Amino acid sequence: MASLKLPYLATAALSGALFGAGLYVSQMVDPLKVLRFLDFGAIPSGGWDPSLAFVIGPAIIVMFVAVQIGKRRSAPLFDTSFHEPQSKKIDGRLIGGAALFGIGWGMAGICPGPAISLIAFLPDNLWIFLVAMLAGSFAGSLVVPRAQRLAVAQ
Repeated sequence: MASLKLPYLATAALSGALFGAGLYVSQMVDPLKVLRFLDFGAIPSGGWDPSLAFVIGPAIIVMFVAVQIGKRRSAPLFDTSFHEPQSKKIDGRLIGGAALFGIGWGMAGICPGPAISLIAFLPDNLWIFLVAMLAGSFAGSLVVPRAQRLAVAQ
């Protein structure tokens, strides 16, 4: 595995840079753009901005193709096996976490991926979001006991 470390890290860095550039080009790092997309109530007045659907659509297609290719492989290129979630059930924790994520995204107009990308530009008040995001992640780790997280992971 040591010989695969550099190609793995290079691929991860390239993927991250490509992802960040895509977020910037698609304007998903602009909270107002995201909030205008999420505001379905503005459809009658013409204030709704559907342009981010043109980001979501191709992303779904690319991911679908990647999953189909991955199903035909026994392992990823730079690892010994695929690492898929152990639990595939839809439960209260999943729904609650998704709801909290959605509420936060709707309030701020930004989610963790774009927030990390925005560090390069340091817009006003980004640090408030980042601190709140880290505090929320930490609080979540306190809410879900460690033993329960380990049981799900096994």
